[in-house]
Amino acid sequence: MADTLTGPAPAQPGTHAARLEHVSKAFGRPGAAQPVLEDITLDVAPGEFVCLLGASGCGKSTLLNLVAGLDKPSVGTIETPGGRPALMFQEHALFPWLTAGRNIELALRMRGVPREQRRPEAERLLSLVRLSGAYGKRVHELSGGMRQRVALARALAQDSRLLLMDEPFAALDAITRDVLHDELTRIWAETNLSVLFVTHNVREAVRLAQRVVLLSSRPGRINREWAIDIPQPRRIEDAAVADLSVEITDELRGEIRRHGKH
Repeated sequence: MADTLTGPAPAQPGTHAARLEHVSKAFGRPGAAQPVLEDITLDVAPGEFVCLLGASGCGKSTLLNLVAGLDKPSVGTIETPGGRPALMFQEHALFPWLTAGRNIELALRMRGVPREQRRPEAERLLSLVRLSGAYGKRVHELSGGMRQRVALARALAQDSRLLLMDEPFAALDAITRDVLHDELTRIWAETNLSVLFVTHNVREAVRLAQRVVLLSSRPGRINREWAIDIPQPRRIEDAAVADLSVEITDELRGEIRRHGKH
């Protein structure tokens, strides 16, 4: 029988890795601005894995960019007490002229890690994502799944306690995605990171998260939340995962119908 991954211990009351209070975001000129997010209040506890779920265009990625500090809310406040979060995109965004190891070392250099410590740390991070021996490989020599592992190692190199992930596995085939779900769950449990993960894939959200937050269609508002008490490791085909995914999918479909989105 597989060992159960319990994840980090529950956070103490009053602590948080990220806190959003009454956050709204609109784009456009004053008087003609289009609201994208409206009155979002959300806490992510230290060590918690939260998935943001919603239909395309509901503002999930905009919300992640606000937490990352890439943009500012129109209204409301965002706190990340542990410092600037690390951000991992859907595309790997690796520099093709650098090796896997050098891509990670670039993040280490920007963090101020001394030159003599960068290669050992890059190799440690590659080992953490199970790419030992890939330090000298160039991007074109890596499969899609391997590139995302390097991108994850580069995000971890930023040494942030909050990892933001914007549909990082959406472009991968189902088998590779499932393997990386296992790897991400393992790394999360080992490192005690807080994770805020954006997806439109309901089963992926239930497969990974401790809590799933459903956003309404634009403007995005928090529609409903689910605490996921299914023990890890989970499989995407597990009956409990499938049953809860049906419930959340029904809620998502209802939200889409209410807003006339197809």
